[in-house]
Formats: sequence, structure tokens, C-alpha cells
Amino acid sequence: MRHTLRSHSTSTCAARRGRCLLHSFMCAGLLVNSVQAQDDLRVWREFVSLLRSGALTAERIRPHEELENARQRLLGYLDIIRQQTLPEEWETDPEVIRRDSLLHYVISLTTNQQKVPYCFSFVTESDRWYFRHLEAVFIRLDTISTFPASVFPDLSPQQKSWMRAEVYWSFVVLNVYLPAARDQGKEYALNLLKDGGGYFLGAKTWVPFVDPQRAFILYLCWEQNHLRNNDVVLVSLSDTAAVVQIQSLFFAVYDIAGHLKPVISAQDYRDIFETIWHDRAKKAGWSLEITYGENYLVSFNFHKQG
Repeated sequence: MRHTLRSHSTSTCAARRGRCLLHSFMCAGLLVNSVQAQDDLRVWREFVSLLRSGALTAERIRPHEELENARQRLLGYLDIIRQQTLPEEWETDPEVIRRDSLLHYVISLTTNQQKVPYCFSFVTESDRWYFRHLEAVFIRLDTISTFPASVFPDLSPQQKSWMRAEVYWSFVVLNVYLPAARDQGKEYALNLLKDGGGYFLGAKTWVPFVDPQRAFILYLCWEQNHLRNNDVVLVSLSDTAAVVQIQSLFFAVYDIAGHLKPVISAQDYRDIFETIWHDRAKKAGWSLEITYGENYLVSFNFHKQG
């Protein structure tokens, strides 16, 4: 009986020691996590202090390899954020996501007079940090934790349209135009991008209820609005003339995406746009004059040929 009691007492003490040890490990883990969280916020606060004081320099920027030559452009984007963001918004602690040496901060800031969620990305080395990237379009696929999964986080229609435009025009410039221009010359490269015949055929077959030239103008408006998600205004339309205004993502992509300006001039990029649209208009029996306004506004002024 005494042996049984001693065994029971020993087992109870061992269990208590095990619980104490587990509790100690848990406390230690919480302490480590707390210290890490404070250090992660330190990086953010140091960055904000440098940015707001205008002391952030290109030496503190280590961009993605593909944007190695875009340090000054990234600084320019950050300066726009600094100028437009409300002062009190910098006092809010962001959501912090750490992946090994990478730190991401998600925070909503006011730019262009609207609240925009941003992801600020950093790379860390020991106690040193470097700014890497700023992005307003990011997908929270890190939230997927159960499998199989068939539902995935979505973005707004505007964000998805931006992504489609950036992917498409980046491919055209980097994989079609630039290699062809380098090997065969600019005129050859531009001719590769002409699709006027197919575009007019699409207009005639998908809008069969009106005159083909009129169908071209109406299809242009629909395609640019619903397929490309550009804001479009059909200002006027008659049998001999038409005016269409487009708020074009094509030019926004060049201005905002950091990877195109270093590899293609603004004039060459505009030549791509104008070549495509002049060819489309010509194949549909229109002459076209293009004018440009602020905020990526493009005006198409059509006059019937002949």
C-alpha cells in the first residue's frame, strides 16, 4: 500500500513537473514572439521616421533583382506616399507578416484622396533593414490553410484589370517589341503588332446589327470598357465622324509600373499604342487623329475615309 502511494505521489510530481516545464516553454515562446514582434515594429517605425523626415536614401533600398535600376523611381513613389498620406495615419501600427528575412507591412493610407491598402516589403540582415518594394495590388493567398481548396481570395475588378493590363503590355514590350526591334528594326517590330484586320472582323461579327464602320466605333467603346476596364465616353457618333475618350490603362502601366521605363522610351511606348490604333482605324475605313490629356486621357477623333 505504501509502495502504491509512493508511486502515485511520484507520478503526480512528475506530471506537475511536466506541466511546469511545458508552461515554461510556452512562456519562453511567447517572450521570444513578443521580442520579435517589437523588433519588427522597430523596423517599420525607423522606416517611417526616415521617410517622413526626407532622410531615406537609395542606399537603404534593395529592390527585387528585376528592378535593380529602379531605386530612384521607388524613392519617387515613396515620396508621393509621404506627401499625400495623412500624418495621423503613420501612427497606426500595420499588420506585420514575417517570412524568414523578409518583412511585409500591410497598412491602409490615403493617397489621391482615397484610402488605399499598401504592402511595404523589406529585407533584413541581422539588425539592418532595407526597403524592397511598395505594392497596392497584393493577393492574400497566405490565408489558405485547409486542403483541398477550391475558393481563393479575390481582388476588386479594378485591381484585376490593372494586373491584366500590366501583364499583357509587359509581355508585348519585353517579349515581342524589344527583341524584334533589336534584331530587325523598329518598323518591323511595330508591324508585328498590327491587328487591324482581325479587330475589324471582330467588330463586324460581334456587332452585326449596324453599318460596319459604325460597328467598329461601338465595339471599340465596348471592348475598351468591358474587356480592358478603361473608362470610356462616346462623345459623338455620326456616319462621317466620331469622338471617343478613353482613360487608358496602357499609359498608366508605363507611368506606374517600375520595370518598363528603364527599357523603353516614352516615345517608343506611345508609338506602339498609335501604331495599333491607326492600323485598326484604317482597316475599318476611318482616319484617326489622337490627342492626349491629363490623367492618361486619350481622345480618338475619327473621320470617315473617302
